[in-house]
Amino acid sequence: MELRHLRYFVAVAEEGSFSLAAERRLHTAQPSLSRQIRDLEAEVGAALLTRTQKGVELTAAGRAFLDYARPVLLQVEAAVAAARKAAMPARPSFGLGFLTGHEINWLARALQVLRQIAPDLEVLVSSLTSPELSDALKRGRLDAAFMRAEKNAGLSFRPVAREKLVAVLPADHALAERHTVSASDLATPGFIMPTRTAPALRAVIDDYAKAAKVEFADDVQAENVSMALSLVVSTGGTTILPEYALQLLPAAVVARPLAEPVPTIDLVVGYDPANPSPYLKRFLGGLPPGRS
Repeated sequence: MELRHLRYFVAVAEEGSFSLAAERRLHTAQPSLSRQIRDLEAEVGAALLTRTQKGVELTAAGRAFLDYARPVLLQVEAAVAAARKAAMPARPSFGLGFLTGHEINWLARALQVLRQIAPDLEVLVSSLTSPELSDALKRGRLDAAFMRAEKNAGLSFRPVAREKLVAVLPADHALAERHTVSASDLATPGFIMPTRTAPALRAVIDDYAKAAKVEFADDVQAENVSMALSLVVSTGGTTILPEYALQLLPAAVVARPLAEPVPTIDLVVGYDPANPSPYLKRFLGGLPPGRS
């Protein structure tokens, strides 16, 4: 069994599709990917995946195998990252990640803290989704990230801010005349769920809907904040976003406060407590205390 078999299997399991895994993650031909999975199943001695009309599903054996395959890949990538870092020139570096859009508010402050710690420190900045930041922290590619508190074992989180959620809608929408917008106002077929790559935000929106005893449509799911705003403009629909998105609104889009109780979501700095960086603890200590 080779590492590529594990990578191929995990990619198919996470994408739920051979074609998507081949195209998005592995950059290989689908027939080749299918052969690799068949070889893996033959070596394991059990069917790991089954094809359905909706895509690909894990068998009971596949679910068990996935629980072990993921940590193996994470350990290998962490080992590679550690070896490469050890072989690099002496100039120290610090990997810093941001949930896309939050670098507007936090990059300057974070750089100020790091410059005070070590003026010659090379800061490598990434802008990703929160689940991608979580994965990068676990793989040793980042030292700290401004993100959501994703449910991933092994990471620690330090709260830095609490954001209100707001209703976002076209400037000419009927709801734009309101001072506040309620959950029931947004529970229409035109609602855009902005959570395809934001499980923490999805949980907050679902709780808000449950408390209001309404159900938001989720047949249109945006990949990220930028796509959600684009869909608001192109479809005339509405959505709910954290208030940091106010800095990104195009001219044709407005935001309105949500009716009480207003849902909130925490921005945290995530990090791996096992990270050996000599700068991590000092960086965390130099950040402002969490706000609410």
